[in-house]
Amino acid sequence: MPTTREQLQQWLAEPEGTHFEFKEAKQNYHFDKLVEYCVALANEGGGKIILGVTDRRPRRIVGSAAFAEPGRTEAGLHDRLSHRIPVEELQTAEGRVLVVHVPARLPGTAWNVNGRYLKRAGDDLASLGDAELQAIFAETGPDFSAEICPGATVADLAPEAIDRFRQRWAKKSRDERKLTWADGEMLTNAELLFDGQITYAALILFGTHAALGRRLAQAELVFEYRSSEASGPAADREEYREGFFLWQDALWQKVNLRNDRQSYQDGLFRYDIPTFDEISVREALLNALAHRDYRLGGSIFVRQFAHRLEIVSPGGLPPGITAENILDQQNPRNRRLAEALAKCGLIERSGQGMNLMFESAIRQGKQLPSFAGTSAHEVRLTLEGAVRSAAFVRFMERLGEETLRSFSTHDFLVLDYLHREQPLPEYLKARLPGLIAAGAVESVGRGKGTRHLLSQRLYAALGSKGVYTRKRGLDHETNKALLEKHLRTQGDAGAPLTDLQQVLPAQPRRAIQSLLQEMREEGRVELRGQRRWARWIAVAKNGNGH
Repeated sequence: MPTTREQLQQWLAEPEGTHFEFKEAKQNYHFDKLVEYCVALANEGGGKIILGVTDRRPRRIVGSAAFAEPGRTEAGLHDRLSHRIPVEELQTAEGRVLVVHVPARLPGTAWNVNGRYLKRAGDDLASLGDAELQAIFAETGPDFSAEICPGATVADLAPEAIDRFRQRWAKKSRDERKLTWADGEMLTNAELLFDGQITYAALILFGTHAALGRRLAQAELVFEYRSSEASGPAADREEYREGFFLWQDALWQKVNLRNDRQSYQDGLFRYDIPTFDEISVREALLNALAHRDYRLGGSIFVRQFAHRLEIVSPGGLPPGITAENILDQQNPRNRRLAEALAKCGLIERSGQGMNLMFESAIRQGKQLPSFAGTSAHEVRLTLEGAVRSAAFVRFMERLGEETLRSFSTHDFLVLDYLHREQPLPEYLKARLPGLIAAGAVESVGRGKGTRHLLSQRLYAALGSKGVYTRKRGLDHETNKALLEKHLRTQGDAGAPLTDLQQVLPAQPRRAIQSLLQEMREEGRVELRGQRRWARWIAVAKNGNGH
């Protein structure tokens, strides 16, 4: 809900403390400083940063010229912090006020910028201490993957799995000295081995079949291929009960064995799109591995159908994570396991795996990943493989790889919404200026009546230039024609604006006013009277029909 004048006045009376930060920022405010205060405020439970008011009580509004385009500021904050932070602009009689709504961090997580975990200290910022960070990370209970597995030793781990991790870690860190480390030294440095005892994370990543069967049998993945939706035995089934580094490539090869190609034509060239994208499948598996609840006895299930892949993992979504915020919030259930996977470059600590899955689906013209069926005891992720629109794929290709690499996940989501002709959520509208500048989106109309559609290049790719013309121009002219037709039926009595809103009920008031103004400039209508007596009247045509 938009902030009211009354709410603002109540906030100005609050002491500057845990949930409020007040800044005059009359002319400007440094964006990097805003980022840092967002981090600090989130780590202290969230709150508001209010620009354009005096710092000391009794506070008064002085107005702020900082961040002239709040939508771009909001987009910039998301790019820097990977969190959605609404930036609201309020126009008051005393001046312009900006309210930055900072959400609270999730339990067991802390926000950081450039590796600095910040808090407020008087009128300045300081780093959270080690004890404070430990207390935060302990909020969701002990990390199961960091616990010592009783009785397990390095002998329970497969040397070839450890070596694969070592090779990846050395490459990711660009430090070939790691290649010389013995297994014990490497595991110790990776915080997977303590005093000769291994953690559950080490067992999950490198454990032999015998060791997992004896010590953590639920760390198992079951693959099934089903040629139809019918119940009964799977056409192919494989059980993987060994360390992740022993089965990850074998599982992808299993999926890829029945991975057909979907073709589309673009001019003289034919392109193939795999039904199951390798990056998306591997990211989905990593997500299940790192975030499942190993205290529960079930296995991870991967079920492959002709055009659908389902990954079901025990344990619901981590605390604070929902299907709606999963692109913007991260709360790893098995932190030590996630840290090890990040060290070797398999996952990013920023939690970008889900973002990659969404981006890949949009670029390949497929349905977005779905969490339908997820419950408190299991996460159910579905990847759809069928290409819904080859023309949209052609459009994305024509934008160019360099342009696409500059897009954020939210940019891709905007394109997907517009392609499906769905209304844009408010939080995505901040991405529109950048997409317009990139030539991917066009705007139609002015003010609050502005509409957005994919650029003409899409409709050229669709072979439907007429559709583009209709969406951009003919709809506009048709609306004007409908208004004029209604006014001619009213004769000299004309019609008030409220009546004309009934002619075009789907159009906002400002859009209709804009249409009438255009028609007035074209000499088709005129306005008589003022305020509530104002009436729009069709101008009489001359003898030539004009």
